[in-house]
Amino acid sequence: MRKLLFTFMLLLGALAFAQATVSPQGIIVNPKPGDLRVKVWVDKDPGRTGNAVYQIGEKIKISVTVNRAAYVYLFNVNADGTIDLILPNAYDRNNRLSAGEVRTFPPPGARYEYTITGPEGENYVLALASLRPLSMGDVADIRSNRATVRGLGNLSRKLSIVVRPVPNREWASDALRYYVGRRTPPPPTTGTLDVSSNPSGAKVYIDGAYRGRTPLTIGLNPGTHDVELRLPGYQTYRVRVQVRAGQTSRVSPRLVRVVTTGTLSVDSQPSGAEVYVAGAYRGRTPLNISLNEGTYDVELRLPGYQTYRTRVQVRAGQTSRLAPRLQPVVTTGTLEVYSTPSGAEVYVDGAYRGLTPLVLSIDAGSHDVEVRLDGYGVYQTTVNVPAGRSVRVDARLATAKATLDLYVNTNARVFLDGYSLGATKNGRLTVKVDPGDRELVLVAAGYHAYVKTIHLAPGSYSRISVQLSRIR
Repeated sequence: MRKLLFTFMLLLGALAFAQATVSPQGIIVNPKPGDLRVKVWVDKDPGRTGNAVYQIGEKIKISVTVNRAAYVYLFNVNADGTIDLILPNAYDRNNRLSAGEVRTFPPPGARYEYTITGPEGENYVLALASLRPLSMGDVADIRSNRATVRGLGNLSRKLSIVVRPVPNREWASDALRYYVGRRTPPPPTTGTLDVSSNPSGAKVYIDGAYRGRTPLTIGLNPGTHDVELRLPGYQTYRVRVQVRAGQTSRVSPRLVRVVTTGTLSVDSQPSGAEVYVAGAYRGRTPLNISLNEGTYDVELRLPGYQTYRTRVQVRAGQTSRLAPRLQPVVTTGTLEVYSTPSGAEVYVDGAYRGLTPLVLSIDAGSHDVEVRLDGYGVYQTTVNVPAGRSVRVDARLATAKATLDLYVNTNARVFLDGYSLGATKNGRLTVKVDPGDRELVLVAAGYHAYVKTIHLAPGSYSRISVQLSRIR
């Protein structure tokens, strides 16, 4: 196997418009990264220092993992510009990894192995992860396990075309340097600090400066650093950490919750209302409750009165007071019904209530409303009338359809005002059409056409029998 030069380094040339972040461990190009993460390492460098050295003839193993299920593509860029395809390959075409899965190449029991063949120099492994599969047909040949291009610039241009259609937050990359031959890599100048917490999301301060939220991985100069984690509701965590060049130091504390209490004093007018705090029944007014510091949803319930709801802030060592005047329950609302045209009959829950325009006082709740007017279709709706409020119904009545029932002595095609209504079946066709004076045309092979103007009243039923005469 030759040695690698990673995918994101390729993108560095092709995506010159994007701001790239360069680290000693690799080259990552993604102008707007999302929460997808991919990590790659070699067996001599699990800590990802970027300084592993392999001699020609040695075996090498390459590992990769993702934090979300994704399709992963691995390239090995050699010092002479040749590029090997690690994943997918001729023996393993499945390049979809599950969240948290670690896959090593070659895997145990594989029919192949990777042997360092040179040339000597600086090499890279490149990992490209995407939430959707990418078309790599123009980039690499799986059968030969080689990229179809040679040289960093050409690969860069190819990969930029492949990645460009994918939203920035749906792909990520990682790269790792290693050496082949006698070259001694420069000693690392920085170390890595990996900070996590339970619960996560704590603000991280290093030497007094805010650096982000947990989980956080950051490169630091070697030496002693003061680390502080802050999360509302939890005690501040402080520790002094020794960071060494080329190594990873980890901080992963379980934060201790700050438990402080205050008092919530609840009364009402009238008194005797049930008190619910965060959905839990706590007693009747007047009432004093000891609560942990925080924000709470409070409800007061009393038969015949509207439920009172509010949100209160309870502070440690203090008393928060709540004493509302409860409002009597209103059981009726107003229903306003209008129609176009007006003068239509209004039925509420099946009972006649008057002609539009109509304003009714009605029990609060759901009601079925019908608006009827001769020559027009019935307008139906269901309304919910809140207590103490008004609901308006505007019914735009549509002219009622007429029913046309045709009987013909043969199967014929039917046209009304030039538009096809279909054909009779067994000599009959029943349709609903717009009312008015309409031209009826019947056409059948071997028969004279039938043409007649008919009048259809709104909502009417018209039965028409036609005896077509044969053409002689």
